Amino acid sequence: MQTCELPSAQKAEPKLCEILKNSKTIVVVGLSPKSHRASNQVAKYMQDKGYKIVPVYPREEEILGEKVYRSLDEIDFEVDIVNIFRRGEDTPPIVEKAVKLPGIKCVFLQEGVINEKSKEIAEDAGVFYIEDKCLMIEHKRCEKEGLV
Repeated sequence: MQTCELPSAQKAEPKLCEILKNSKTIVVVGLSPKSHRASNQVAKYMQDKGYKIVPVYPREEEILGEKVYRSLDEIDFEVDIVNIFRRGEDTPPIVEKAVKLPGIKCVFLQEGVINEKSKEIAEDAGVFYIEDKCLMIEHKRCEKEGLV
């Protein structure tokens, strides 16, 4: 899995910008407690932009000052985006649970994470899906274009 690079000249995805503008809660699956890891840096950035971060991680009690959940099964409140930092082959069962969460608008697989089955699951459920991109970079693109 790659780390997020600086934004390129690529244009923002309007639908994602709209979702980011109207979202408050981002679940981060695979949020590492280690500050040098991409998952932590991206989540911290989004937190600093005003989003509520919900860490999903098998260990730790708290990450970035937020209560850690062991799995998506423990989440019974409204969420807007599920951002996944796991290997592509591990994502289908995560996406199956993500699309059933209350309020879900978007499933986002981070840069370097791709899975056709996950895409199918999200699209079949009518949930906006993005893969192989960095949420922080996409937010910066939307911000630069005045769309968030």
